[in-house]
Amino acid sequence: MLTKTAMTAIETTDSKTAKFIARRNRLIDAAATLINQHGLKGMTFANVAELVDMNQNSLAYYFKRKEMLAHAAYMETLGRIADKVAEAATRPEPRARLNHYLHLVFAAQRGMRTGEERPMTVLTGMSSLPEPYRAEATELYQSVLRGMRDWFGPATQPEDLAVNTARAHVVLEGVLWLPVWLRFYAIEDFDRVERRMFEVWERGVAPAGSALVHMSFARATPPEPRQEVDIDAFLRAATRLINRDGYRGASVDRIAAELRVTKGSFYHHLEGKDDLVLACFQRSYETIARALSDAGAAGGTMWDRLSRALTALIEVQFSGDAPLMRTTALATLPATHRGEVISQSNIFALRFAGVIIDGISEGSIRPVDPLIASQMAMAMLNRAVDLQEWATRVGPARATAIYAEIFAHGMLPGAQSPAGAYAA
Repeated sequence: MLTKTAMTAIETTDSKTAKFIARRNRLIDAAATLINQHGLKGMTFANVAELVDMNQNSLAYYFKRKEMLAHAAYMETLGRIADKVAEAATRPEPRARLNHYLHLVFAAQRGMRTGEERPMTVLTGMSSLPEPYRAEATELYQSVLRGMRDWFGPATQPEDLAVNTARAHVVLEGVLWLPVWLRFYAIEDFDRVERRMFEVWERGVAPAGSALVHMSFARATPPEPRQEVDIDAFLRAATRLINRDGYRGASVDRIAAELRVTKGSFYHHLEGKDDLVLACFQRSYETIARALSDAGAAGGTMWDRLSRALTALIEVQFSGDAPLMRTTALATLPATHRGEVISQSNIFALRFAGVIIDGISEGSIRPVDPLIASQMAMAMLNRAVDLQEWATRVGPARATAIYAEIFAHGMLPGAQSPAGAYAA
C-alpha cells in the first residue's frame, strides 16, 4: 500500500503533467490560429507569446524553435484526421464509411465554429516545413490517404488500386478545402451542406449513363532557344517547383537554374517572391478561363461543356509541364494577397456553378447544389497535380478518365461508367 506521502507525490506529478499538457496544447492552438490567419510565415514566437500572454522564454520551455511548434500543430491536426479515418473504417461497407467520415468532419467544423472543439491547422503550409519535420508530417499524411483508400474495399487488381487511390485523394482534398468555403454558411445549414456534399461524392453530377466528353489543349510549339525567357516560362517553372518543393524549396536561384538563365532575368519580370506566387496563381486562373471558354465554344449540352473543361484541366495537371498552382502556396502569402487569390478561386467556382445550373435546367446534369459541387470541382482539380506519378503509371488517358469519372458519377464502387468511357 502506498503511503500518504507517496500518494501526494504522485498527485503532484500528475498535476504538473496535466498543466504541462494543457499549456502545450494552448500553444499549439495559438499556432494553429495564427497559421490559419497569416500562413506559416506569419506564425512567430513573438505573436504566439502575445496571443497566449506568455513571454518568449517561457514558450521556449515547451518548443525550442518555431519549426517545432509548427510541426506540432500540423501533427495534432493530422492525428485528429487519422482518428476520424480509423473510426470511419469500422463501418461495414464503403458508403457507410464515407458517410460517417463526412459526418465526423462536419461535427468537428461545428465544434470549432462554436468554440467547443480545438482549432485545426490548415495543412497548406506543411510542405514548407524544414526536415526532419516535413518528412514526419508527410508520413502521417500518407498514412491517412492509405486509410481512406482502404475504405473502398480490397484492391486485388492494379485497376482497383488505381481507382481507390484517386478516390482517397479526392475525399481528402475535398475535406481540406472545405473550411475555405464553409465559412460562408450559417451553422444551421451545416446538415444540409453535409447531405448535398455527400450526394456528389455518392452519385456525382452527371445522370447515369452520361459519358465524359474529352478535350485537350493544343500543345504549344516550343520556342526557339534564346538567351532570355519570357514571363510565362518563369511562371511555369516556378509553379512546378513550388508545387513540388514548397515555397522555400523553389528559390529564385533554382528557377533560374532550371531555365538556364541569369538570376537577373527573374527580377526583370518580377519584384519579389510574393509577386511570383501571385503571378503563378493568375496564370493558373487564366488556364481555367481558357478551358471554360474552349469547352463552351465546342457546343453540346452543359454536361458536355463541363466534362470538356474538367478533362482538359485534369490532363494539364497530370502532364506536369504547365500545371495549375497548388493551393499549398496560399500559406506563404500575406493575408491580403491570400484573400485576393481565394476571391479569384471563388469567381471560377461560380463560373463552374453557372454551367451546372444551366445543365440542371436542361436536364444534362443531375439536380445537385451547384455552389457546393463547384467548390468540390475546384478542390478535385487542385488535388490532381499531386497525382502526376500515379497518372504516369496508370497511363495519361486512363488516369484522366478515372479521375473525371469520380466527379461525373461518384466514387463508390460500381458507380463509374464502364472503363470510364468517353463519348464519341
